[in-house]
Formats: sequence, C-alpha cells, structure tokens
Amino acid sequence: MTVTDKKKSLSLPPGNNGLPFIGELLELIKDPYFAQKRHEKYGAIFRTKLLDQNVIYLRGTEANNFLFSNEKEYFETQLFKTTEALLGKSSISVQTGPIHQSRRKILYQAFQPRLLSNNINEIENIARRYFENWKNIKILTWYPELKKFTFDVACKFLIGLEKASDTQLGDWYEAWEPGLFSFNTLPLPWTNFSRAMRSRKKLLNEIEKIILDRQKQNDFNSDALGILLNAQDENGNKLNLEEIKNQIIALLFAGHTTLTSALSSLCLLLAQHEHVLTRLRTEQEKFPRDEPLTLEMLKKMNYLEQVLQEVLRLIPPVAAGFRKIIKTCEFNNYQLPEGWMIFYSIASTHQDLRVYFEPGRFDPERFSPKRNESKNKPYSYIPFGAGMRECLGKELARLEMKIFAALLVREYEWKLIPSQNLNLNFVPVPRPIDGLKVYFNQRL
Repeated sequence: MTVTDKKKSLSLPPGNNGLPFIGELLELIKDPYFAQKRHEKYGAIFRTKLLDQNVIYLRGTEANNFLFSNEKEYFETQLFKTTEALLGKSSISVQTGPIHQSRRKILYQAFQPRLLSNNINEIENIARRYFENWKNIKILTWYPELKKFTFDVACKFLIGLEKASDTQLGDWYEAWEPGLFSFNTLPLPWTNFSRAMRSRKKLLNEIEKIILDRQKQNDFNSDALGILLNAQDENGNKLNLEEIKNQIIALLFAGHTTLTSALSSLCLLLAQHEHVLTRLRTEQEKFPRDEPLTLEMLKKMNYLEQVLQEVLRLIPPVAAGFRKIIKTCEFNNYQLPEGWMIFYSIASTHQDLRVYFEPGRFDPERFSPKRNESKNKPYSYIPFGAGMRECLGKELARLEMKIFAALLVREYEWKLIPSQNLNLNFVPVPRPIDGLKVYFNQRL
C-alpha cells in the first residue's frame, strides 16, 4: 500500500452533511456559534457540507501549524466565487503559486516601514478632522462613521485621494462591498452581486483615470500607487495597468473593512471596561499633547499595544480563512481529501484554554512582558492570518489603530447610548447590530 493509498484509507473527520442540496448552510447563516458548538462536540477537526462543497473545519495551534507549514504541498487559497469575481483574478487575494509570491514581493514595496512612518501625520490629520466633526455631532452611530474614516485613510495611502468617502468612489465602494460574500451569483439586476459587479466596473474606471493621470505627472513617490507604478520583482517584472487596478481594489478592501471592525471593537470594549481606559489615559499623560505624534512616541505606548493586541484576539476582524486541498493528506489520523475545502478558525484559536487564561475575558495584561500568554506557542495568535498569505498591510493597520486610539483616549470621551443592541453581527466582519450608538464629547 502506497503512502497516498494509506491516507485515503483513513476515516473522514466526524460530522454530517446536513440537508440535501444545501447541507448545513442555513445553520451556518443563522448561528454565529456554528463552528464553536461543533468543535465542542467533535474536537479540533470536524466536517460539514455547504451547498455542494465538502468542508473540513480546523482549529487550534497544531492545526494551524499543519496548515501553514504545508501550503505549497497540500493547500492553496480558496475564496467564494462571488469574492473572486469582485476582487478580480489578478488581485493578490485570488492569485496562487509562483505568481502570488512574485506579486506579493512587488506589493510589499508599498508597505515598507519608511513609507508607513511617512504617513503618520496624514493619518493623524484625518483622525483629528473626524474627531472634531463627531464632537460637533455629539450623538452618533459610530460604525458607519468609522467606515468613512478608514476609507479615507486607505484611499489617501493607496492612491493619494483626499476625503474619498465624500466622492463617487465612496458611493461605488459601498455598493460593491456587499456583493463580496453573496451566495447568489445569478445575473439578476436586483441582486447584491449584480449591483456590486456594476460598481466594480465604475471603480476600475475611476482608478484607471487616477493611474493614467499619475503617469502623465510622472509622480511615483507620494503614496503606494506611486511606488507600485515603478516597483518590480527580482526578474524585472512590473505590474501592468489591469493588475494595478485589481490590486488597488483588493488592498482597499483589506485595509478598510476589516480595520473598521477592529476600531469599532476597540471603542466598544473600552467603553465597557473603564479601568482599561483609565490606564490608557494615564499612559498618554507621558506624551506632549501639543506636538504631532511620531514613530518614537508610538513605540513607547506599551500598554496601548497590549490593548490593541487583546482587541484583535478577542474579536478578530477576520474570524476564519479558507484553503482548498490540492493533494490528499492526513491530520490527527483523519483523511483530508483532495478537492475539499479547509476552513481554519482564527476566532476559535484565540479562545484556546490551553493558551489563554479565561479567554472570553477582555484582559490586555495577558500580553504584558510578564505573562505574554501566546509566546512560544506558534500560530496561537493569528489576527492577520499567517504563513505565505499573511496580511500584507498588517503593519499599516496596526499603525492606524494606534494613532486613532492614542488621540481618542487622550482627548475625547464617549458613552454608550442605553437600550441598543450591542450583540455582534459576524458577517462579513464583526460589528454591533445597532451600529454602536454613542454620546461623543471632548474631554475637559
């Protein structure tokens, strides 16, 4: 018996296929704790069926280690058909194999530390503009406002566009995003997917105009786009026009939607844990309020760093990721058949009792130098994914969160409006069901 035959003779993971044609899709949609309940029943691995796709769920550090250590041999990225269509085949999120590795090296040039540090003042200025506006509004639903903020920062960083949320680009993006996780791919004009495809065309046309104008101006240094227009890999390959357009759309999504979720979780958790907020404000008293933020200042905000790490652990903006099995393999003495999908759980990994003490509790001290619970436990903390496809813009996201949080806690205060639903809707990213309604004021 060959090694492959032995793997194929192993049992499938425990679980069931659900109903004919739809599998357990309805249970997944209705129950935000779908995976957690089955992991409690079956352990680190179980199987299910979603429509016509067989799926294996994995969680935990051992499962993550197996997955991320074998990406080339056994696994490749897998997205929903709607997501692939709306991001584009030439976007970094969809590309696989050598072409993905090549393009990743090119795109990374736009996220180097020097470029990120050059954007600190830009991010601070945008944040201050929004804070001033929220102070004047006083009572607001915060989540949609945070979406505008992160969209403005992403567009300024990527394509140099000011106040993008107030332009048609912002309107088109708002119509495009809901189609990304739609299950309906029928070309009917009233569906989210069809509306999103129409908006995608408008987005690409507008981004193309920006690119062509930039090339005419011969401006290649002011933002990520300028760098990408000149960037090349070790073989001298550059991105063509169509690729740049698709990469910009993918990076907009990666640097906007998930970050909005993270910031709303930060604001919610701080409002609910006053002792953490008080300690953050004490730390901020060490820094001059009448001077612009600098990279050196941000690096010294140690407790703020712990808080941000804990926010991303407790409510990760991306709860899970997908891979396609390209070669039959085994894990925990179960068969993982070729052609099936792997669904690896970030949220469940972050709730592992073997790693985290009282994992359901918001406790920034777990990331203090003294405790550092995830240290020496590979892949136990993966808010940005891991392995070959770890989020390219994670350092930009961390920088933006830190600037936003530092200015917010030192200069402003907010209170949750009573009688709102603070439970989270988890699709496509975690966000409060009622949008996080608050009273917002400047601190005296």
